[in-house]
Amino acid sequence: MGASDEMSSSATAEKAPLSDVMLAMDVVDTLRHNQDLVARELNGEAREKQLIEKLRQLYHQQGIEVPDAILKEGVAALGESRFAYKPPAPGFGTTLARLYVGRKRWLPAAFALFLILAISLGGYFLVYQPLRAAQAEQARIELAEQLPAEMDALYQTIFEETKVTQAADDAAAIRDRGKTAAAEGNRPGAVEAIAALTALRDTLRQEYQLRIVSRDGEKSGFWTFPEINTAATNYYIVVEAIDSRGNALSLPILNEENNQTETVSKWGLRVPEEVYRSVEADKRDDGIIQRNVAAVKTFGFLDPDYLVRVLGGTVTRW
Repeated sequence: MGASDEMSSSATAEKAPLSDVMLAMDVVDTLRHNQDLVARELNGEAREKQLIEKLRQLYHQQGIEVPDAILKEGVAALGESRFAYKPPAPGFGTTLARLYVGRKRWLPAAFALFLILAISLGGYFLVYQPLRAAQAEQARIELAEQLPAEMDALYQTIFEETKVTQAADDAAAIRDRGKTAAAEGNRPGAVEAIAALTALRDTLRQEYQLRIVSRDGEKSGFWTFPEINTAATNYYIVVEAIDSRGNALSLPILNEENNQTETVSKWGLRVPEEVYRSVEADKRDDGIIQRNVAAVKTFGFLDPDYLVRVLGGTVTRW
């Protein structure tokens, strides 16, 4: 080799300061990217020297001088797939490794999902289930103890305050019906019984007068023809319940014309014709009904004590 060759080798070394291993790897990479060259020279009984010569020319064109030993090493390495990447075989360990490598992608979402699941399970087992259990126990105590005790207390009050046996008998029947409902787990039935007992007690405690309405612009009485017998005439006086403080009360009244109960402050009380005519004459005399009290309801009784003859029927609309 002359001086010019030495200078070229020196320049090449400065341009590409590669180790032997790196050069061998580069040779293999060059062969991989020149598949036609490899196919022509290595298929069958290709001559290694010709392949090495062509490789030397390729590197020379790039300004790199590669020793023959390195070129031989690269050709041998390609045949042995020494520098080729072989992906790991599928398996449980490989899957775990890939999960670990990609943890930055899936770990935040997995943590959020775990947190949501933990909160949900904690809420269900630590809050919801104890709350439901407490509610179930409260319902059991209410049906087994509280509601029956309230029924007994109401019945006892009615029994002590009533002045008619009918009220005590009605209260006993309602109480027994309510206790049966409570024992069967029928809360609405038990509550309905308590409401009926409360209404019965309140009725016994009421005190008022049934007064015939006697105001300008309002009827004090009226008459109608019943639909089932148009040949007959029903006579009514209009009454209202006034308590001891002068307040008008609203009471549940059964309308005999449609068999429906309405809570009203005034209603028509059916009376014989002579009572109706008497009230009519009283009002016609001076515009004021002097004998305006039709009945008196006192403490301990269910029904008012009527001071005029009545026929037992009432209406809420006229």
